Amino acid sequence: MWAAATVSGFGTYITTLAVQVLIVVTLHEGAAEVGLVSSARWLPYLLFGLVAGVLIDRARRRPLLVGMDLGRAVLLVAVPALALVGRLSMGALMVFMAVFGLMSLFGDGASQSFLPRVVPGHLLTAANARLDQSDAVAQTSGPALAGGLVSLLGAPLAVLVDAASYLVSGLLLLRVPVVEPPGRRATLRDVGREAAEGMRWMYRHPHLRPLALSTHGWFLCFAAAGAVLAPFALRTLGLSPFGFGVALAFAGIGGLAGSLAATRLGARFGAGRVIIACRAATGVSWALMPLAGADWSGAVLFGAGQLLLGLSMGAENANEMGYWQVATPDAMQGRVNTTRRSINRAMIVLGAPVGGVLGDTFGFRTMMWTAAAGFLAVAAALAASRSRDARIECAGQDP
Repeated sequence: MWAAATVSGFGTYITTLAVQVLIVVTLHEGAAEVGLVSSARWLPYLLFGLVAGVLIDRARRRPLLVGMDLGRAVLLVAVPALALVGRLSMGALMVFMAVFGLMSLFGDGASQSFLPRVVPGHLLTAANARLDQSDAVAQTSGPALAGGLVSLLGAPLAVLVDAASYLVSGLLLLRVPVVEPPGRRATLRDVGREAAEGMRWMYRHPHLRPLALSTHGWFLCFAAAGAVLAPFALRTLGLSPFGFGVALAFAGIGGLAGSLAATRLGARFGAGRVIIACRAATGVSWALMPLAGADWSGAVLFGAGQLLLGLSMGAENANEMGYWQVATPDAMQGRVNTTRRSINRAMIVLGAPVGGVLGDTFGFRTMMWTAAAGFLAVAAALAASRSRDARIECAGQDP
């Protein structure tokens, strides 16, 4: 499972940069269009998230994971195919990203729910840290590799690398030795009741409720800031696609360092306090990047902001995911994980186009500073809640 996540992680970072360059450089669009395509990718989480969570809890999770990986491998071939026949457009790209997002909804929800069946509870923080470390390595080299591939082959063909990575990931997951309970028939009967049950459990939990609400706010801010990141780097700072990829690679370096320290930080300070500190650091990173100017020192400052962003996210994620997985019963893993992720992605659907429009209207720097203030507010609200005392070793004692 770790190997599969590592392989697909490399491809994902290539596609993330390639699609942004495709919109800004190939299709000659702006920040608003970057936000619209981002919204299309996450729209299925908003529309089908609750249903997906119920179906994941009813299904055997490994076959579902394999199917979604192979499906995304086939789908990703559509981008260069459309470019080859001259039919690639904003509308086609948004449809493609929406279908890709639907498969990712099921694949990501099944992956997070599958991990507790492979790894015992007391090792989940370490397991999530291992996955984050692989992701950080991919983030470090993936954007630079993507920039080189985009410059050499063009953005559409670079997406083929991600298609190959999903194919390999699916084949690797077939080899995972795990015994799962038999799945139930995938019907829509009682979906509403079961979805409501999972949502009630999550939002009534004394630690998970404020953590979930804080994470929703985090994703809203991140989506708004992310919509202007590529136009700011490529147009305001004048970075090339390769230079943009190299700058993003610093986030991977920070993510690797943060994930290496995540388990020890959580054991010493508690998951709740680590999450709060990291979210505050995320706000500082987004306040730092718009200070960059269009010269070499600006590129260094932009890279430093990416480094701090990766460091904060790397240390936070393993602690947050470990706590969610330990505190949630196995029978509710699919519903809780997918419901939470769906609402988070709904924040992207809302925040990305709004951030793009506001960035085009008031300036990219202003939008990034506004998002930074939002991150700091999210961290302060979480610090005032009971989640600040959350610890993974005590998660099973929560009501």
